Amino acid sequence: MTDTSEARSTDGTAQAAQQSRLRRLMRYLPLIAPVLLWAVPCWVLLHAGQDWPLPVALGGTALFVLGLITMPIAMMRGHGKRQQDRAAIVGDTLLGTGWVLFTWSVLLGVLLRLALTVAGAGDGQSRARIVTWAVLGVAAVLLAWGYVEARRVPRVRELDVQLPRLGPGLDGTRVALITDTHYGPLDRARWSERVCEKVNALEADLVCHTGDIADGTAERRRAQAAPLGTVRATRARVYVTGNHEYYSEAQGWVDLMDELGWEPLRNRHLLLERGGDTLVVAGVDDVTAESSGLAGHGAHLTGALDGANPELPVLLLAHQPKFIDRAVEGGIDLQLSGHTHGGQIWPFHHLVRIDQPTVAGLSRHGTRTLLYTSRGTGFWGPPFRVFAPSEITLLVLRSPQRPTTP
Repeated sequence: MTDTSEARSTDGTAQAAQQSRLRRLMRYLPLIAPVLLWAVPCWVLLHAGQDWPLPVALGGTALFVLGLITMPIAMMRGHGKRQQDRAAIVGDTLLGTGWVLFTWSVLLGVLLRLALTVAGAGDGQSRARIVTWAVLGVAAVLLAWGYVEARRVPRVRELDVQLPRLGPGLDGTRVALITDTHYGPLDRARWSERVCEKVNALEADLVCHTGDIADGTAERRRAQAAPLGTVRATRARVYVTGNHEYYSEAQGWVDLMDELGWEPLRNRHLLLERGGDTLVVAGVDDVTAESSGLAGHGAHLTGALDGANPELPVLLLAHQPKFIDRAVEGGIDLQLSGHTHGGQIWPFHHLVRIDQPTVAGLSRHGTRTLLYTSRGTGFWGPPFRVFAPSEITLLVLRSPQRPTTP
């Protein structure tokens, strides 16, 4: 018994020490990440065997150092207490540019160089320069295309979703989903108008916004959010809060959405009835609300379903996909979420998967629950979308007892 206890104690000590080292490493991540983001492409493009003329090497290195210094300062001034929109635009743009350069410096710096070496193309210096121009060319094309993708009005993604418990009277119910509009430093008032016009053209029964309405206070982003007041639905316009609402006076956004005529599903539900059948439409605050310290804010599924008939199908709005574990336990039929942006700039979706169970699309969890994760309608931070297009989603709910057409 003593040996076993000592072994367990030793294992526990080792595990605790490992977790402690990991926590220490995570503390330095905000310092390490920006350095890698700019140092890796600087090395690959300028110093990995190219032998550029000294003025080119020094000037290029100075540009990368300037990016390394400017990006965090601009982001702190833009997204910190000062909330300077111009600084935010500069910092966000540098972040996106640095990420794209880093990604393709790593990929082409290894794969293209290896391919050229195997093919016996040129000497080491010429191969290094080919890699440099390839990285710069690919990055320029992706950044230009990604900017256009981020700023355009999203395409509509339509799909049928069968819910086994949905009554035939509700078959064909049209649910329009927008999320992560992220009205922010770049003025997108006209974009917002066009998005709302496109939503109205869908003639949806229910229009949902699953949070992250904006970055900044409601008063600062009022002009961009105002077109939400023009959205039409035959039954209801409903929304829940996202994590970014809790970074910028959440109650102000609740008040503005109320002013614009949207119904809050903050740990509550409403009933959608048609053809003698009923669907429970519920919503919860974002999970970050629980630590926000704001009175009355928190993600409470039990409260959201309080008084609802447990035999009825439930459509749940929850900002983050990772709420799905609670949804499964609560017997939810379909959860609608956003938050991930589909990764926004490839291959960031691999990092998103560390924190979220899904990145985009329809997925099944447990025996009953479906989750639809939208790639988002807008963008956060860097004004780029690379291999992660934005979307307005139209989900057509289907019943297994679909009424036959005469």
